[in-house]
Amino acid sequence: MAKMNLDWQTAQSFITDAFVGAGVPRKDAEICTDVLLESDRRGIESHGCNRFKPIYIDRIKAGIQQPITNFEIVKETPTTAVIDGHHGMGQVIGYRAMKMAIEKAKQYGMGMVAVRNSCHYGIAGYYATMATEAGCIGMTGTNARPSVAPTFGVEGMFGTNPYTVGIPTDEDFDFIFDCATSITQNGKVEYYERIGEEVHPGTIIDSDGNAVEGDAGVALKKIRNGTAALTTLGGIGEALGGYKGYGFALVVEMLSAVLQDGMYGKDLDGKDAEGNIRPYHLGHFFIAIDTEHFMGEEVCRRKAGDILRAIRASKKAPGAERIYTAGEKEYEIWQARKETGVPINESVQAEMCRVRDEYGLTQYTFPWEK
Repeated sequence: MAKMNLDWQTAQSFITDAFVGAGVPRKDAEICTDVLLESDRRGIESHGCNRFKPIYIDRIKAGIQQPITNFEIVKETPTTAVIDGHHGMGQVIGYRAMKMAIEKAKQYGMGMVAVRNSCHYGIAGYYATMATEAGCIGMTGTNARPSVAPTFGVEGMFGTNPYTVGIPTDEDFDFIFDCATSITQNGKVEYYERIGEEVHPGTIIDSDGNAVEGDAGVALKKIRNGTAALTTLGGIGEALGGYKGYGFALVVEMLSAVLQDGMYGKDLDGKDAEGNIRPYHLGHFFIAIDTEHFMGEEVCRRKAGDILRAIRASKKAPGAERIYTAGEKEYEIWQARKETGVPINESVQAEMCRVRDEYGLTQYTFPWEK
């Protein structure tokens, strides 16, 4: 499927204006857009413009996500807080929650904020980066609609549940480890469907315990109707450590529910008992640790950089050109894309045109229309 690049300024202003058209206040729309485009800057196209319309605009129109975010502080202490997002914009909730955690960490050394009743908040690495840029170690995670099976199970019982850690370094990029606790995630399968790529073997299991392969669109339908599920890191069974991914997934599931008295598992599928769509009731957690309360930000950044440089300088496998550390590839992709813009595939091109026309944003003409 052919892609065309859209310059960053146009992408930023168009998506922001579209969110405003959908009823999101402009300041909040700017946050939502920044989170989305940060995904594309890092090369994580499954969570960027690719999800702009179907995950956010369509859910607002369907009434299961609120364009105006009611960020309610349910309980607060000097180092902790519980937030109810009331099904507002997940990016806005995530931004404000991590900002709160950082502010608490700066004063008391550590801060943690737990969130309930939120929506999809984009790439978790955005919030970990907020922390590292403030000189903090940052951690975040979120539960998600149930599409991943436990080890020895075949039913989707929990989400792809990313667990993300950011550590400040003295390099051009911080250490940002951002990944799902499943081998792949729903967004990737959706992306494969859009670009015509087949499912990667071993990433999805059907109700008979067999690996699902072939057409990504067919696999996605099976996941949605409950006849297939994603597998945890390590894959099917225990032989390659699938139980480890399963364990990490449950850690995220619990931290996204137990502290804030939030929903979990099957209650996050976005449907009521009659099968009608409803808000997703997602939970998140945000942790910030201020390095100045230990040996200082400068020491942390230097030591972290030394560790990463030592790893990258270690002996490489035959045929391997280099060893990477988390955040490095994403940084290089951003350097390459600064001037070229964000790549947009044909299906997203069509979606952006439809959104533009629906909200009367006639000032925008896209390069694929010329």
